[in-house]
Formats: sequence, C-alpha cells, structure tokens
Amino acid sequence: MKIFGFAGYSGSGKTTLIEKLIPLFVQRGLKVSLVKHAHHTFDVDQPGKDSFRHRHAGCTEVLVTSSRRWAMMHELRGAAEPTLKEQIERLSPCDLLLVEGFKHEPIPKLEVYRAEVGESMIHPHDSNIVAIASDARVDTKLPQLDINAPEAIAAFVLQHVGLDQSA
Repeated sequence: MKIFGFAGYSGSGKTTLIEKLIPLFVQRGLKVSLVKHAHHTFDVDQPGKDSFRHRHAGCTEVLVTSSRRWAMMHELRGAAEPTLKEQIERLSPCDLLLVEGFKHEPIPKLEVYRAEVGESMIHPHDSNIVAIASDARVDTKLPQLDINAPEAIAAFVLQHVGLDQSA
C-alpha cells in the first residue's frame, strides 16, 4: 500500500482537489482508499436511527451493513485518539491510500496552499512536504503544481509513490 498525504489549512481546497484526483487514479486501475482527519466532533449517524440509538445507549461499536456498503462507528468514550498508523491497520488492502489532514505525520505530503486563506505555509516546518499545489507561484524550492491541473498533480503523486505505469 502506497501512502500519500495532503496538508493545508481549512479552505485551501484539499477536499476538492482530492475529489478530482480519485477518479484519475481509479481510471488507471488503482484501488484507492482515504483516511480523513476531522478536527471537530462529527457524526456519520442520524438521530432517531437504530444505530444512533444503540450507540447512545452505550455500545462502543455499532456496525451497520447492507448489500451495498457497511460502516462501523466506534465511540472512543474518553480513550486517546488512534494514531494514523493504527487507523491504517483497520483498512482493507489498497494500492493507494490518500490521507487528508494529519499535518504532522511523517508521510510524503502535498501542501495545498491558497494565499487568500490567510495562513502561513506549512512546508518550511515540515520536511515531509514534497511539493506545493497552489493557484499562484510561491517562494519555495519544492516542485510547484497548479492546483487547477489535477492530471499533472495525479501524475506527480503516482511518480512520487512509485505507481507511475508509464515509467
């Protein structure tokens, strides 16, 4: 499993970029998965549904399954947040694992940067950032990719992780 991350501040366009990249990877025959770090309380369940009621009644885990998909919800109930490594161990095998967030993890990452977000760049403080995707030129020696050119970014990612089939 090859792992490649995307780092950037909220509003920089990480999710939109990843959403454009996934079909490009899948078209190349790759099985792609994603781990996204959420900074806020989030819930994939809906109030009133059986699984929501069971979880709120005290279940640590609730697995909902059907003929089309399954989802597991696990309540930490005060336990420490699992590490990226621990979460990866829970995933089914794939060719390419994309990681959104987890800014400080020691994995190769693309920094998604937009000056209008108003935040400083991450790469000067993170040696795991291997390139920058932006809508403008930035002052760096790292490779720079146009955030609006997903095909070029996909090619860079595949080359970087060793899945470039044209090489």
